[in-house]
Formats: sequence, structure tokens, C-alpha cells
Amino acid sequence: MGLQAADLSGREIEALLRWYVDSGVDIALDEAPHDRFAEGIAEAEARRQKAEEARSAPPPATAGKPPLPGRSASPTPMRPLPAAATSPDEAALAAHALAGGADTLEALRAAMEAFDGCALKRTASQMVFADGNPQARVMLVGEAPAADDDREGRPFSGAAGRLLDRMLDSIGLSRADVYLAHVVPWRPPGNRKPTAPETATCLPFAQRHIELAAPDVLVCLGDTAVQALLGQRDGILRARGKPYEYAYGSRTVPALATLNPDFLLRQPLHKRLAWEDLRALKKTLDTLASR
Repeated sequence: MGLQAADLSGREIEALLRWYVDSGVDIALDEAPHDRFAEGIAEAEARRQKAEEARSAPPPATAGKPPLPGRSASPTPMRPLPAAATSPDEAALAAHALAGGADTLEALRAAMEAFDGCALKRTASQMVFADGNPQARVMLVGEAPAADDDREGRPFSGAAGRLLDRMLDSIGLSRADVYLAHVVPWRPPGNRKPTAPETATCLPFAQRHIELAAPDVLVCLGDTAVQALLGQRDGILRARGKPYEYAYGSRTVPALATLNPDFLLRQPLHKRLAWEDLRALKKTLDTLASR
């Protein structure tokens, strides 16, 4: 017989919950545990079988007209939907097609909300698209939503957001002066970092997001954003403090790498490094304004 809550004291229950949170289990998705890896394999197999059945099914009648002599009737191949992607590569290709077809930020948001190729969508409360001013000269891109972002539906919420607001204020900026987004728009469970396949799947949306917002300066916060958008292999502590460039469309703009506010909350001694990066951002903006 398993341990029941009634067998524990209030203090023991509190200690157990705190242990779960420290381990990254900070939300209850269901009453029973699930093997998400097995479910993903089963879903992929079901989609594969469905696609096979669709390919082998006879074509529908076309207004009672028989095929021309010497020609066999064959169904017109249909473009697969993003939900039918059975591998990270296929999901990334589907995301690239959807992102490329979005001509406005509103269209991009709708395309991302309709996309089912990222498994994180099934565990997140909602998609976290953007916040701030989409016409701003500065765009800040983080890694992925945290728990507060997931609840509020906007990037950099809660304590991390308040810290970011103070960081921006230190160089004379506010949320109204910047545009905020994440590489991955759905929260990974337990606030973990997005995996490489999850990042690769969502990267086409992030790249198109930057292109449509058309910032004059791009700021990447954290390992995932720096590695995915700037092509760096180093972690953020080694990558930061250097000048970069980011190309989109026909433009190439200055880019900077700095620490994620969530990281700074856990490692406050590194705030001095973030302050150096903020001064570099201010210098870049002053240089652009003087041209």
C-alpha cells in the first residue's frame, strides 16, 4: 500500500512539496503519472498509419467523369499539416513553412498557435508570444517562458520581469522602449532549458518574429538564445561581452549577448556582468542615434 497524505503531518507534506519544487516538479498536470516518451512514440505511429491509409485510399469521384484514356486517376498530393510531423526535422520544416507564410506579427502569432509540432504545447498553459513595443529599436529574446510567464501569457513576468525592468531603467529604457520574446514560446516543465530538438523546432518562428519586428539592435538573453540565434557554441558566461551581428532579410544589425534575469536571480553576483552588457547596449544605441 502506497503512502497517503493522511499518513503525513502538515510539516512533512510541506517538506515533500518543497522537495518536488526543488526537483523541478512545480505543476500537477494530472492525477496519475504519464510516460510522455511512450505516448509520443504511440502518437507518431498513429499519425504514420493514418498517413499510410490516406495514401492508399482510392481517389474520390470527380463529378462522374472517368479519367482520360491512357491516364490513370491519382489523388493530388496534399501538403502535410504541421501536426503530422513525426520527427524534429519534419516539425522544423513545417514550422519554417508556417513562419514563412506569415506577413505580419498577428499572422505569425496565429500560425504559432495553430502549430502542433512541439510537444511542449501539450504541457504549457498557453503560448507566450511577446510583450512591449513591436516598433521598438531594441528586441530582447530569451530562452523560454518560466512559470510566471506561462501563467500571465507574457515574457519576463514575475520576479525575473521586475529585475529586467530595473535593468532597463538603469540605462533609461522601459518595456515601452523594447520588444520582448522567447526562442521557444511554450514553457518547458519544471522551468528546465529547452532541449536541442525543441529549440530547433521553434527556431523558424523566432527568426521570422525578429524579421517582422525589424529591430535595430538584437539582445539575446541566456544560453539557448545566444546559441540558436548567434550560432555560438560557448555558454553565456563566455559568449557575453563580445560584439555580434545578426542578419535578417536584407539587413544586418548589431547583436549582444547577456545573462537571463532568471539566472541573475539565482546568481546575483553576476549582476555586475549584466551591468557591463547594459552599458554596451546603451553605447550601441547612442552610436546608432548619432548617425
